[in-house]
Formats: sequence, structure tokens, C-alpha cells
Amino acid sequence: MFKVTVQPSGHLFSVEEQENLLDAGLRQGIALPYSCRSGSCGSCMVTINQGAVDYPQGEPLALSPYDLEQGRALLCQAIALSDLEIDCPQVGELPEIEVKTLPVRVERLRKLNTDVIEMTLKLPANERLRFMAGQYIDLLLRDGKRRSFSIANAPTGEALIELHIRHVPNGHFTSHVFNEMKEKALLRMQGPLGSFYLRELTQPIILVGGGTGFAPLKSMLEYLKLKGFDQAVYLYWGVRSKVDLYMDYLPKDWMQRYPQFHYIPVLSEPKPDDHWQGRTGWVHAAVVADFPDLSAYQVYMSGPPPMILAGREAFLAHGLRTEHLYSDSFDYSPDTLKALQQSS
Repeated sequence: MFKVTVQPSGHLFSVEEQENLLDAGLRQGIALPYSCRSGSCGSCMVTINQGAVDYPQGEPLALSPYDLEQGRALLCQAIALSDLEIDCPQVGELPEIEVKTLPVRVERLRKLNTDVIEMTLKLPANERLRFMAGQYIDLLLRDGKRRSFSIANAPTGEALIELHIRHVPNGHFTSHVFNEMKEKALLRMQGPLGSFYLRELTQPIILVGGGTGFAPLKSMLEYLKLKGFDQAVYLYWGVRSKVDLYMDYLPKDWMQRYPQFHYIPVLSEPKPDDHWQGRTGWVHAAVVADFPDLSAYQVYMSGPPPMILAGREAFLAHGLRTEHLYSDSFDYSPDTLKALQQSS
């Protein structure tokens, strides 16, 4: 067993041999940052000040040679070879929120476009789910597998949970949702989960979403809307074409109602019949074009791993402080990824 000291907070936890640092810290109540837990997003990257780590599964995708030279490590993949001191400015105590496993009923299924469906789940009559805006739940499938989906509604104490589910071709669960599932169906869920949630607002914030990465940002925005947008808030939503802006009407309406809120949709591959006059290209590039100095901002990113990796590199290069960058990588489960590759 080794000891891990977290700086600058001074938190201390122990780690067993062959146990990754993230699991050990979370098990002992330390709110270490994480998202994909597969080494592909970089959300749990820290700097090793003292000691050594190893990667039994090989060097993670999100850890570049430059990161290794700088002494950085990914908590979700690294195991300790000695006592450690790590630099992790984002760390804090986990919110005192109970993770529950509950039966839920499908209250409503509503197609938002051709490949995104809104699933509304209803909790049992005597239960409510306390969560932070931005967190997610796991749906527990009968074969023992899990599917993770961000909560898209604000934490207002209601009995309903809104999810945005994208159809993955040949994906077993999402195909079932789109083609077979009926309203009133019973499911099991576990949550809330994840360290991607809205922190105390001390600076203007920039929200960057890719595809259904809009879902947790919607939860954050609905929460901020209830508070009246005390700080300037910028939402950048990157998708391929206009049809993928499946709830475009919401941020457009908020922008009309709240002077502090700004909405910038970005299309990477607009179609001719989109007649698009707005921003084009990669969504992270649009952010740095508008904000060449990000030192005075907090940034929240949610979307596919390539967007998270590109955004992290670009934003830190433009002055964003590491402790002010929060991300949620929408990575696929191994079997879903296999199905997606087979369909391409």
C-alpha cells in the first residue's frame, strides 16, 4: 500500500497495489476529476511532483509524449510504484450526495431529430434524485452492462429525469430505445455520478458542447437561468449540420431573454440546403478565435473525446488555468464502439 498526497489541498489517501489512483481516491471520498475512465479524454490528468507510476494496460491515448516529459499522469489508468505527491488543483471533497440505485419508468419518448431521442424517466413516488447540474446516471441493463447518460434537466427536485440519447447504428441499447422501447417501460438506474458539475461562479463561464454533449450543459444553463445569470455565460454548440442542433430554439430563446447569456452555434459540415450564415469549422477553434486570452474564464466541455482533447490543448495554450477547465467525455462503451465501427 502507498500513500498519495494531493497538492495544493493537502488531501491524503492510500492506494493498494495494482489499484488505479482514481478508484482509490474516489473510494476514500476525494473528489478527483474524471470523465471517461478509459484514458481517452484527459480529464483526470495531474502532475506527479514526487514518486513514480506505471500503466499496466499501456500508455493511455490522452497522454502525449510531451505530457510524459512534463511528469503528467492519468489517474484513471496509473498505478503507484511508490508513495506519491500529485498536483491536482481541481480536487475537493465529494458533494454529500447519495448515489442511489432505483427503478424508473419511461414517462415519455420524443424524437428530437432523426438520431436523437429525448427520454424522460419518472422516479418512484417516494423518491427524489439529488444531483449537481452536469452529472450523469447509469442505466443498468439486464445483461449486467451499463449505459451512461447525462442528466439534461436542472436539479429542481422534480420526479423526472431528462436524457438525450443518440442512436448508434447497430448499437444494441440505443437501437432498442429507438425501435422497440415503449412509454411506461421499466428500467433501473444508478446515480448521480461524475465530477463534471457546475462549480461556484466566480468568473464568466464558457460552455462548449459537441453533439449530445449539449445535454449536461442544458442542465447547467437551466440551473443558471433560475439564478438569473449573475455572470456572463457563453454557450458554443458544435455539430455537423443544422439538423443536429436538435434544441436550437431553447438557447435562442434564452439569448433573447437574458442579456448575460450568449449562444454561438458552430457547424463543421453544413449542408447546402442549410443555407447556413453562421460560424463554421471546429467548435474549439471558434472559442479561441473569440477569446484569445482565456485566463479570466472557466470552461466546461462535454462531447466526444477528440473534441475534448483538441479543446483542452487549445484552451490551455490560450491562457486557461488548468483548475478552471472541466470536461465530460462522451466515450462509447467497448461493445457500442465495436458496433459503431462495424457500421462505418
